[in-house]
Amino acid sequence: MALSIILVVVIFLIIMLSFKTIESGEIGLKTRFGKITDTSLKEGINFKIPLIEKIIKVNIKVQKSEMGIESSTKDLQTVNTSVAVNYRVDVEKAPSLYRQVGNAYEEVILNPAIKESIKSAIAQYNAEEITINRTAVSLSCLKAIQDKVSKYGIIIEDFNLTDFSFSEEYTRSIEEKQVAEQNLEKAKLDAERKIVEAEANRKANELQGQTLNEALIKKQFIEKWNGELPKVLGGNSIFDISGLMGS
Repeated sequence: MALSIILVVVIFLIIMLSFKTIESGEIGLKTRFGKITDTSLKEGINFKIPLIEKIIKVNIKVQKSEMGIESSTKDLQTVNTSVAVNYRVDVEKAPSLYRQVGNAYEEVILNPAIKESIKSAIAQYNAEEITINRTAVSLSCLKAIQDKVSKYGIIIEDFNLTDFSFSEEYTRSIEEKQVAEQNLEKAKLDAERKIVEAEANRKANELQGQTLNEALIKKQFIEKWNGELPKVLGGNSIFDISGLMGS
């Protein structure tokens, strides 16, 4: 009787040890005598040979890695960036990835690749280029990361440089430069305005001079004449104003 109970328990344990459930968002990797096989097990109940084979679960959901990185620009300015990377493990390359680093792929492969790629990409730009063209900088960083990790079977789903911050000295110099540029632009506008006004005045004077014709001179003379005939002595002649008095 006791032997039968023991036998039932042993059979039950063997059955329990022969199956393992793979959850949604995971794959199973089978090892035989500690060596990874190239077979990836899908979600559901999977069979394994007790004591000979084991099934290891690998997360294939989208995961996030976040970190702060200090880098140097092309003109040797220190820049601090906050990085957020969404990634997942390639199902087809999961056995190879696990064979190389186990489940520590984020610490061993991904995070070092992110840091190295960010530093390398930012070193290609001056600080001013980074401040005015963050999109290009982000794309350079993303490509550098993808080039490093794709061969291991890590797929980058999304990438964000969430912050750029420079040293206080550099930030202050940028602000001073912006103020100087604004003042210079204002001075240029003022100078251009004065030139336009001077040109307008010149043209107005020319137009006024052209309109001072004989009729206008006659009108102004009549308005100011006091009724006496002016005489200009010059030889034996008197200045003739009949032309001004005529209609």
